[in-house]
Amino acid sequence: MWKRKILVVEDNEINREMLVDILSSEYDVITASNGKEALDVIKNVYQNKEYISLILLDIIMPIMDGYTFLKKLKDDEYGALIPVVVTTSNVNEVDEVLALSSGATDFIPKPYKAKIILHRVANIIKLREHSALINQVIYDKLTGLYNKDYFYQQIKNSFVRNDLEPFYIVTLNIENFKFFNESFGLKAGDNLLNEIAKKIRNYFGNDVVAARFTADRFFLLLNYNQYQAFNNKEAIEISKSIIIRWGVYEIVDKTIPVEQMCDRASLAVNSIKGQYNKYINCYDDNMRKALLREKMLLDSIDEAIENKQFFVYFQPKYSVYNKELIGAEALVRWNHPRLGMVSPGEFIPLFEKYGVISNLDRFVWEEVFIHLSNYKKKGYKLVPVSMNVSRVDAYNSYLSDIFLNLTKKYDIEPKYIHLEITESAYTKSPKQIIKTSIDLKKQGFSIEMDDFGSGYSSLNMFSMLEVDVIKLDIDFVQNETSKSIDRSILGDVINMAHRMNIRVVAEGVETNEQLNKLRMVNCDFVQGYLLKKPIPSDEFENELKKLLIFA
Repeated sequence: MWKRKILVVEDNEINREMLVDILSSEYDVITASNGKEALDVIKNVYQNKEYISLILLDIIMPIMDGYTFLKKLKDDEYGALIPVVVTTSNVNEVDEVLALSSGATDFIPKPYKAKIILHRVANIIKLREHSALINQVIYDKLTGLYNKDYFYQQIKNSFVRNDLEPFYIVTLNIENFKFFNESFGLKAGDNLLNEIAKKIRNYFGNDVVAARFTADRFFLLLNYNQYQAFNNKEAIEISKSIIIRWGVYEIVDKTIPVEQMCDRASLAVNSIKGQYNKYINCYDDNMRKALLREKMLLDSIDEAIENKQFFVYFQPKYSVYNKELIGAEALVRWNHPRLGMVSPGEFIPLFEKYGVISNLDRFVWEEVFIHLSNYKKKGYKLVPVSMNVSRVDAYNSYLSDIFLNLTKKYDIEPKYIHLEITESAYTKSPKQIIKTSIDLKKQGFSIEMDDFGSGYSSLNMFSMLEVDVIKLDIDFVQNETSKSIDRSILGDVINMAHRMNIRVVAEGVETNEQLNKLRMVNCDFVQGYLLKKPIPSDEFENELKKLLIFA
């Protein structure tokens, strides 16, 4: 039968054996003859993943007395929470005050009385364990601030006590905290979080309603006076290298769920991540409207796919030399029944963020195959069409099977399918993406790296790339073509690609000057508004008809 463990620290062997005899019927008793030995015993017990429920401590001992032991126990990571009962024959007020101020919980006088000792020990252990259980329910283990659930309860309690008083929920988090942990270690990260908790208490007072939810996300409930005194730059200042950002939600409606209030403060702080010289942001009605719009779009995706509210546009690609149609890029558009035309720049990042982009991708892929199949049945000459493969899709080990099944279902050769994977996907998970690319290339599909030059480090990866085509990012094209040829790296990038038998497409070509410079540096293909904007499937069909006429 499992027993709670008690440590008896007593230099007198007879007293030690007497306490062991009294306690051993109810407890697992271990002993030490002085304070130094006791500290070693505590360390060994906790290293064996056990714990001590209580310490019975004599004060007058050789090597390390009881007062010194109590002082060191306060600083010991294993022993600081263990209740200590002092056993002494010198019971007077001075001794009691000194022992209690040093951290003792209670006194047991000598000579020992078995029943009193057993009852007092049982009560102290019960009280401490109950207190520890309450601490687990209420407090964050690392920082000592409230945990999330109790913070929510404290907000509700504050509303009841102060129904008419205005309140503010303030959240803070550390910019790039994950990078800090990776650079300096988890222990340093924990120390930083504890330092922030300490500064919160110092600035707002020990009675502040504050919590740590997860990682580096802290929340505070401030009343009107606290908020008026709040200065985000002064409240938490760790060092110039640690950037802290704040989000504020003024509670204007106390009937909405407190979880939603905290979400709104989080939304405010998330919207300024990475912004230079902006460290505090307040939630406003525009954010609420944006949040509702996001929710509407996310809730609509399944219905939109089922009812074919999404449809495919094609942006033609042309030879840079003779403007011959050589391919197209498939682009998705959304005609929402309530919102009208929704920009892909709005819904695609949203679907990627919430992990539902794969549903849309698969719909678009099949729609492209359906169009190609119809064009083929009408006798048109097909040109390769490139389709986006999101990062989530690129990690799918069955991706090549999905596309092979589509080629068989619609009788389309793999050579007419180009699959676009963004440059950022290559740089963040190169091994996985390269493996996916190899698998697809083996089946006859062509791989394009999209958004090349958008600010990542793919130049260093050229020797690793398993791609057939790179698509130069629109900003990269426009920036480099605005420079003189001798100052632009455009030609160098294209030459490197050609040495590896990789063809190059330039996106966003809008002027003849840009087109001429791309010709000068031997770019292969171009697309952009100068040549043709994205067009519906029926207009793209007309472009394919022209290939028959001029064949």
